[in-house]
Amino acid sequence: MKIITLVENTAENECFTAEHGLCIYIETEKHKLLLDTGQTDALLHNAEKLGTDLSEVDTVILSHGHYDHSGGILPFSEINNKAQIIMQKKAAEPHFNGERYIGIDEAITSLPNVRMIDGDMLIDDELFLFSDITGRRCYPQGNRKLLCIKGGMKCPDDFTHEQCLVIRENSKTWLLSGCAHNGILNILDRFREIFGTDPDYVISGFHMMKKDGEHTEEEKAVILETAHELSEMKTVFYSGHCTGIPAFELMKEIMGDKLIPLHSGGQIL
Repeated sequence: MKIITLVENTAENECFTAEHGLCIYIETEKHKLLLDTGQTDALLHNAEKLGTDLSEVDTVILSHGHYDHSGGILPFSEINNKAQIIMQKKAAEPHFNGERYIGIDEAITSLPNVRMIDGDMLIDDELFLFSDITGRRCYPQGNRKLLCIKGGMKCPDDFTHEQCLVIRENSKTWLLSGCAHNGILNILDRFREIFGTDPDYVISGFHMMKKDGEHTEEEKAVILETAHELSEMKTVFYSGHCTGIPAFELMKEIMGDKLIPLHSGGQIL
């Protein structure tokens, strides 16, 4: 198995492009796949630097319907129009940060290799997708300004368009989420409902980034409570992107070696 961070907010070194987005490249025994595609065509540049042939990718999983995870789909499709692109149906609906549109490019939905699904999906004995995450423990405070459309009106996003990828190989289980908008603890609760145990590894943003100042005491409490619970698990976590550096550093103090940063161009496995 091989796992590389193709796109993240920070870079492993000056050779790689960093942007506000996420793209993870994975090779398993049966698949070459992407979780998300970043915001632009940065995945193409970084893959070329790494000698990774994206024309061989057979599956793209879109974790949720935001531009910084879907923006690379159209550039990717120019070099690979055969890979199936799997997203939840609601990921194609409009999404906003206040008044700003942050949803996917409508042209993506017209691609012939896009597969819209509704709910969980068993792809094969290696890959499984799940959604239906309803818990609200330590719910990310950064979700407050994020909106969707219901009944023709803007309302708080419930993130029913978010899905998580599970990879099972060589007796190990990997859980991947783009931003964990539903909250990483609630995603893990849903994982346990399905599999009855914890994953061995998690790759995910935690959506704790604060762009307009320091975290409030309420926000810090959510971050610290999350970190304490994760630290008690056997699982190793790789995180970055929407986690934000201040939140990552707070969590790192508690989680130690169980929390590892992601960077564009960095090899995880």
